[in-house]
Amino acid sequence: MRIAIRHLEAYNRLATNGARQAARALSQMIGIRMTHDVTDVSLITNDALSDVFGGHRHVAVQVGLCGGLSGETVLIFDPDSVGRLRKRLRSTGGRSSLAGGPFAELGNIMIGGFIDGWANHIDAQIDMTPPTYIEATGTRILPKITRQDAAETGVFLFKSELTATDRELTVPIYLIPEYSEFVDLLGTRSDRLSVPAEKLLVFDGFATRSAERASRQIAQMTGLATDVSVSQLRFTSFSNIAAHVGDDEYVSTIFELNGAPSGFFVALFGERSADRIASAMLPAGTDLGDEMADGAITELGNIITSGFIDGWANTLCSSIEHTPPELMRDSGQNIVRAVQRRISGEQEYAFTIDTTIELDDREAEVRLYVLPKTAELTEALNALPAPRP
Repeated sequence: MRIAIRHLEAYNRLATNGARQAARALSQMIGIRMTHDVTDVSLITNDALSDVFGGHRHVAVQVGLCGGLSGETVLIFDPDSVGRLRKRLRSTGGRSSLAGGPFAELGNIMIGGFIDGWANHIDAQIDMTPPTYIEATGTRILPKITRQDAAETGVFLFKSELTATDRELTVPIYLIPEYSEFVDLLGTRSDRLSVPAEKLLVFDGFATRSAERASRQIAQMTGLATDVSVSQLRFTSFSNIAAHVGDDEYVSTIFELNGAPSGFFVALFGERSADRIASAMLPAGTDLGDEMADGAITELGNIITSGFIDGWANTLCSSIEHTPPELMRDSGQNIVRAVQRRISGEQEYAFTIDTTIELDDREAEVRLYVLPKTAELTEALNALPAPRP
């Protein structure tokens, strides 16, 4: 089945609208004004699912769908926010006749916001079964079919972040539609800008291997303990990437990529991370001025990028070169927007390999983004031989 890029864009927009409706529903039920910050979609496999959900006890609401879209869909609440939400629901006197109480009702309303948008888009009725409230640890929170799909084909994971406007409360939520049904919605027979679904999975192994390699290179260059906390293929808008990195100040190295495909590689170092890394790379007693720190960060960025791009070119059976690094100190949002303008003023969405590497027991981190031009990426993926069964 071929996935049309325009359909992915459409469902990303619909998911964003669904998240806004979910924020309104949550606001009404807990009495706190919530807004929607970020929604993106990732194609992830079993290992990545374990990274996201492993080791924590989750609360979820699962519904069955039939009609224009069938299968199981599950909405999962981040464990860090569950306790605060449950306390707030009790304080507002939330009651429900559903099993699972107000949480089940909340999940049912929030899923409905997503499904209504999808039904309108495909001009078909989608019916939902009564919600099932679930508590489970790790990936057992997921339907069995979802775990099977993750092991065999990967699954599409929608993640949204809902944030309170007047206090410290962020509620990440995860929505996972049944893979085969969702791929049918994304499918196309004639769309020029499309890619076979199975070829997107070539990025999963590449993202993991490249992130681990970059982590080792940072450790070798700095002597700091490193750990890859996340490395996923995402399809998201540039505005969401900008919102994700926020307005914190970063030291970044930007590389333009030339080849098949072209695009950009961006390494973002938080200011504290940059100072920590530069201090570790330079001889003891070196005066850590901006010039010395920038030189160390540029050197490290160059090494990381070369490793990433070599692996990417090998994965895509192509040749890719990169320009010398450009150093930029600015807010994360401004850095992302500057790159977007250079890719194309018309490209609103992008496939991105989003990697976060934690340094020195989470005292600092490095964010790496591979941002290819979508049209050229689809051409490169289409040129790959079919994966072996």
